[in-house]
Amino acid sequence: MNEFAQQKSKEFKRYTVTSALPYANGPVHIGHLAGVYVPADIYARYLRSKGRDIIFIGGSDEHGVPITIKARMENVTPQDIVDKYHYMIKESFEKFGISFDVYSRTSAAIHHETASAFFKKLFDEGKLLEKESEQFYDEVNNQFLADRYITGTCPHCSYEKAYGDQCESCGTSLSATDLIKPKSVLSGNKPVMKKTKHWYLPLQDYEPMLRKWILEGHKNDWKSNVYGQCKSWIDQGLQPRAVTRDLDWGVKVPVDGAEGKVLYVWFDAPIGYISATREWGKENNREWESYWKSNDSKLVHFIGKDNIVFHCIIFPSMLYAEGSYILPENVPANEFLNLEGDKISTSRNWAVWLHEYLEEFPGQQDVLRYVLCAAAPETKDNDFTWKDFQARNNSELLAIYGNFVNRTLVLTHKYFEGKVPGRGQLTENDNAVIEQIARYPQIIANSLESYRFREALGELMNLARLGNKYLTENEPWKIFKTDPERVKTIMNVSLQICTSLAILSEPFLPFTAEKLTNMLAIDCMKWDKAETAENILKEGHVMNQPGFLFTKIEDETIQHQIDKLVNTRKSNEDNENSKAEPFKEDIGFDDFVKLDLRIATIIEAEKVAKTKKLLKLTLDTGNDKRTVVSGIAEFYQPEEIKGRQVVLLANLQPKVIKGIESHGMILMASNSNGELAFVQPDKVINNGGLIS
Repeated sequence: MNEFAQQKSKEFKRYTVTSALPYANGPVHIGHLAGVYVPADIYARYLRSKGRDIIFIGGSDEHGVPITIKARMENVTPQDIVDKYHYMIKESFEKFGISFDVYSRTSAAIHHETASAFFKKLFDEGKLLEKESEQFYDEVNNQFLADRYITGTCPHCSYEKAYGDQCESCGTSLSATDLIKPKSVLSGNKPVMKKTKHWYLPLQDYEPMLRKWILEGHKNDWKSNVYGQCKSWIDQGLQPRAVTRDLDWGVKVPVDGAEGKVLYVWFDAPIGYISATREWGKENNREWESYWKSNDSKLVHFIGKDNIVFHCIIFPSMLYAEGSYILPENVPANEFLNLEGDKISTSRNWAVWLHEYLEEFPGQQDVLRYVLCAAAPETKDNDFTWKDFQARNNSELLAIYGNFVNRTLVLTHKYFEGKVPGRGQLTENDNAVIEQIARYPQIIANSLESYRFREALGELMNLARLGNKYLTENEPWKIFKTDPERVKTIMNVSLQICTSLAILSEPFLPFTAEKLTNMLAIDCMKWDKAETAENILKEGHVMNQPGFLFTKIEDETIQHQIDKLVNTRKSNEDNENSKAEPFKEDIGFDDFVKLDLRIATIIEAEKVAKTKKLLKLTLDTGNDKRTVVSGIAEFYQPEEIKGRQVVLLANLQPKVIKGIESHGMILMASNSNGELAFVQPDKVINNGGLIS
């Protein structure tokens, strides 16, 4: 059924469009929107406008290890976490106009049933490998550690907080055993290796298929970043990939001898697309299988670049192994969106959160949709700035699109009581403009069919620019008294441009399109109608009162958002500075007892000549009086520390410092600002008292 060569036909009867399932452990931010959901929604809305049979699938990924970590941190259950964020995400998407046909969740019973059946079929047909291996184990918590439960130093960039599956600093994919100085997130201890049994998908068995399907079949139609990453993975040689994990949160492995094991989240999550489609079919009394199992269906995955390997290598191998599913025709993955020159980070709260935007910019969903599409990271990482957001709204949406529509409708109401005037005698320039209007639907469609959304949006704005230019050059307000018939023609052509804008804007700016169709008093029209807009707004058609499509965004509003980020950055820096230094390597008890730590009293103190930091101290140790040179002069004056008891490392080898023999070291504590403070007993101890 899934011989992919048959899918190359471009005559598709239906479309299955998926968008990456967001982790239900936090809200959605603009990086998610620009990378996945805005382009996916534009594509889905466009297909509907073309009259295509389409299902647009979304849902929450609720079985990731980050969810269990967050639940542990907040002392609640994983179900509490996913319930909270699933509904928050779902509501935010709805308010933002992401037009899913179904938004499901992987904790749903229908998903557990679907994922279990998928695994069981592969298991029963002998398409999974059973292997015993050694994995990290936390002896304190008596638990095997999934990748995200292990942190350590990245072997590539030396970042000290890399996870067991990926370094978030350099982006390199890792295995937990690659980490230097690994430690358990649960206990902070160094984990041990312990044997465990798991099932693996033998990706190497599907390498010939993947080479033919991707490297030969999609070399020219997949985005270069997607194709390049796939080629790199395949050329390196594919290895078996675990599909189970030792966890208690997730889809239980449905075979004997698998107690305490669940499906690995990247086996489980993409099956969520299928279970969501089943849910949609059940709720709408529709047949669902043809969207996944018919060669005249087109499957398209919208994802970010960090999910390319899973959607182009692992999930297709799973589908191919199962035997009845089609493979994706395209996976138009985007790169990453940064924020004000810095990488978006959930943990650092460095993001523009969708639910907060919707509260702070009511009724301006389309402004953010427009900016995120115009700055979409389609071929390389791109940057979102609040100044650019303001400029695009004020200089493009308001000054070009909104200005043209408002002038056209206001003048029509002023001169013709809101009724569409007759077209009358057309000039050569009028005919040229009408011909241009008719070409835009196909121009924009060509860009959308090729997943070039920024280009498509640019062409939509060119249509608005065409209207502005036409209206400005013909100046109907100057000639109405002398040539009202000519003004009828000008306003008729301008209204046709408004009508085309209303139709063609719907995928990009759905709220704006709805406002404009209401002003024009027309029903929502199909895409191809924009080519012959004069047949929609016929002579005598009465329109509704005009209004403003966009409003100016003031400097104060933008400064407020910038200030929020400045405060976030300061808070992050303060938190980073307040964090304790990491522990050094463990030592044995025998090493510890070699340290001779004693109580001593400072009996003399003076500054060391020609230095800023050093004091020469004379200490009474109970056994002798000795000299110690200490770098505390920036924090203490000699006269104020005489008589103070300190902790002395007494058996440190003597060392000459600035011509003074220093015998020992006093122990000091330091804070995040580098300030030093004495470590001393809370009551008087005899000099020479042992510290043990």
